[in-house]
Amino acid sequence: MSKIRVAVVGCGSISKYRHIPEYAGNKNVELVAFVDPVIERAEHFASVHGGQAFSDFETMLAEIKPDAVSVCTPNALHASMSIAAANAGAHVLVEKPMAVTDAEAEAMIEAAKQNNVHLMVGHNQRFMPPHVKAKQVLKSGVLGKVLTFRTSFGHPGPDAWSVDGAESWFFRKPEAIMGAMGDLGVHKSDLIRWLLDDEVSEVAGFVGTLDKDTDVDDNSSCLLRMKNGAIGTLVASWTYYKGEDNSTILWCENGVMKIGTHPDDQVIIELRNGTIEKHKVGAISTNDKQETSGVIDAFVDSIVTNTPPAVTGEDGRASLKVILCAFESQATGKFVSVN
Repeated sequence: MSKIRVAVVGCGSISKYRHIPEYAGNKNVELVAFVDPVIERAEHFASVHGGQAFSDFETMLAEIKPDAVSVCTPNALHASMSIAAANAGAHVLVEKPMAVTDAEAEAMIEAAKQNNVHLMVGHNQRFMPPHVKAKQVLKSGVLGKVLTFRTSFGHPGPDAWSVDGAESWFFRKPEAIMGAMGDLGVHKSDLIRWLLDDEVSEVAGFVGTLDKDTDVDDNSSCLLRMKNGAIGTLVASWTYYKGEDNSTILWCENGVMKIGTHPDDQVIIELRNGTIEKHKVGAISTNDKQETSGVIDAFVDSIVTNTPPAVTGEDGRASLKVILCAFESQATGKFVSVN
């Protein structure tokens, strides 16, 4: 078959470290366009990988007519660009959070349906080997029912990671809309939904700005109740200046599973009968040590095989709803039902 002609929109860190190299490494893909308002960034990737550089997204869509588009732009642009790409007949891979309101997420899903194109959301945590292993263990039934959990994601913040450092769009509310919750919290709301194969029914959230010089949130601690009854906590932070953390612990009827708590043994299972299993299954990516995300290959595979993507628009919408409810809880001081 002919190669899938892909355009990457937004040439910041997530494109540089994940999308572009992973597309370049996929035999089914031809990179045909790069878009960034800082044209030099787009030109740099075009010079390395071929294709054309654009500063304007709409111009690129009209001139290139790509088969697929990766939307790696500030949060506020995700919906409008994804919808425009779908309307132009392109499959869409959008970074998380997929949108900044539930109505936007719904409109994106609808646009993909109307145009008969795939919409995938870049929730990479699902593809990381420790999480894949953990899901297998849960499905095996050895741990029994999950009763309580703690899932957290914290690092020093985008000032250490973004291509623009402390000047990044991540810290500008009109572009980011939300801070650590949109960046990290939505990863964990997606992960816990996926791991437990369950939906969040109720959220209470403390969401605030504790240390960064920004008007978006840099920390949150949330309580979650799942539909099946499990309760737990979700933490997102941009102020883990030491002790970066991307871990999940599940306390179950028959024991406990620790994911990402140990540098070598990424999944540890301790059963009530005294059995301890340790699995070295490959690391979870960190900002300093990038692992292949698996997202790009899964997106390309869904196009090649014409099957629904591994992380659908509906998945992205459900995971977004959880963090939007946390903001609502912070604003109202009440528990918020996720419906």
